[in-house]
Amino acid sequence: MSKQSLSAAERINALLDDSSFVEVGAYVEARSTDFNIQKNETPKDGVITGYGVIGDKLVYVYSQDASVLGGAVGEMHAKKIANIYNMAMKVGAPVIGLIDSAGIRLQEATDALNAFGRLYLKQTMASGVIPQITAIFGNCGGGAAIIPAFSDFAFMTSKDSKLFVNSPNSLDGNYAEKLDTAAAAYVSENTSLVDGVFDSEEEVLGEIRELVSILPSNNSEVAFTETSDDLNRVIPDLDGFSSDARAVLQNISDDSLFVEIKKDYAKDMVTGFIKLGGATVGAVANQATDGGDKLTTAGALKAAKFVSFCDSFNIPVLTLTDITGYAASMDEAKTIAPAAAKLCYSFADAVVPKVNLIIGKAYGTAYTVMNSKSLGADMVYAWPGAKIGMMDAEMAVKIMYADEISAADDAKSLISEKTAEYNEIQSSALSAAKRGYVDDIIEPDATRKRLIAAFEMLSSKDETRPFKKHSSL
Repeated sequence: MSKQSLSAAERINALLDDSSFVEVGAYVEARSTDFNIQKNETPKDGVITGYGVIGDKLVYVYSQDASVLGGAVGEMHAKKIANIYNMAMKVGAPVIGLIDSAGIRLQEATDALNAFGRLYLKQTMASGVIPQITAIFGNCGGGAAIIPAFSDFAFMTSKDSKLFVNSPNSLDGNYAEKLDTAAAAYVSENTSLVDGVFDSEEEVLGEIRELVSILPSNNSEVAFTETSDDLNRVIPDLDGFSSDARAVLQNISDDSLFVEIKKDYAKDMVTGFIKLGGATVGAVANQATDGGDKLTTAGALKAAKFVSFCDSFNIPVLTLTDITGYAASMDEAKTIAPAAAKLCYSFADAVVPKVNLIIGKAYGTAYTVMNSKSLGADMVYAWPGAKIGMMDAEMAVKIMYADEISAADDAKSLISEKTAEYNEIQSSALSAAKRGYVDDIIEPDATRKRLIAAFEMLSSKDETRPFKKHSSL
């Protein structure tokens, strides 16, 4: 049974606006009679389902009850959740799942397996149509672990919540006390499954409320709210944060709002939502302070999935670029190329408004895959000190002028002279702008108002692509 503080019903009440919840399927119980399951009381078959309101937005909710057969998923349990999905897709509203489950209900065997399959099908049909949000408050094991993996966003509490396909003790040479691979800390830092970990259930539910408030309810809506923040607000010394993209995003956003996604995973890449002039914008940024000047496999895949979500739900994308190349290691050598291809594809395939701001260095094809002009960015801006080119200027000079440098009486002066020349001709923001790869060089303190103006200009963007069923990537 769950060790968490709130019951299934209390979680729903804490999530939704006061007195807004309407239950659906309140009298459903298990119908299986195998293994004397009928001797167990199964009120609501272990899951409360219904709908309610967060702010002015309709949402559908299911909350598993671990006091009923451990919250295990059986035929009627899954049928109730599938019914909520059917209703949500018809009206275009998010589905929020509050997970506290022992997994599959063993007493129902193939009926339970079929039920899981039907639930996976509903999640597949809903993907890209309505937002799916999952919070894990107890166990989420076995086949149930696929539910948050299907979701757009998933959250855990730092204590007691567990997410696993195979429990730690079933892994060869491992046990939970040695390495708890199901714990929130491990899952959030080592997998892309979890978007946030919080100390209490109330904090998780509060994060979900904030997320719902800034997202569109479905793929036909646009997320916009009125803002009282000055659209022309000047931000002095913003370039002082050039290596900390997270700080830049917080400074330029309406009222400093920044809802970060997957903060603990792939820290070299920052993803999350900000507000610009009232419009929700998805932000993707290299985080140089956390080693983000090199593109990693995990960072690329994290960003690719986020961009794909934004494109599905009409959310414009802003990229803050500060990258010098690809991460180099034996492990990265196995995976970086396909991961970079996925990131490249996500940016190129997205038809929402796309703006790229180069705040530091932008070198090589690692820059190209970060929403460059050549991939289809609608507007590309650069701060005056940005460097854009094939590689670091001094490194390029040492390669290009290797013979001259080795023969020079004063190699240091020659390198310095040629580096300055290379910077001016090939690596400056100005040289890229002269070639049309940068649309404008903007002052850092004017970043907020320039970005707001760009996204406002692009708000009516309508881009069509050749017909295809889906990518084969």
